[in-house]
Amino acid sequence: MKGSSSFLLVAVTWLCACGLAAGEDNNEFFMDFLQTLLVGSPEELYVGPLSKYDVSADAKAAITSVKSCIDGLQPKHKADLVDLLVEVLGDQDSK
Repeated sequence: MKGSSSFLLVAVTWLCACGLAAGEDNNEFFMDFLQTLLVGSPEELYVGPLSKYDVSADAKAAITSVKSCIDGLQPKHKADLVDLLVEVLGDQDSK
């Protein structure tokens, strides 16, 4: 289970990194997605960043699993990820 949790977190990070390199609209989407994933709920994803997409039941199950992995992180590690997101968002605002 620990290996699959790590894999899911790496996969989400990789997807977000690809989104950051893709362009402004995708950049905003991925940052909103990551922020909601870190501090929100799966339901907030569906009414927020994913609201314009038809999310399949399998994708919803995967998102719930990823969210569970993130919620299972030690509080310090989760806080560090939130701090990193804040830093990235701050860098975007200065550009």
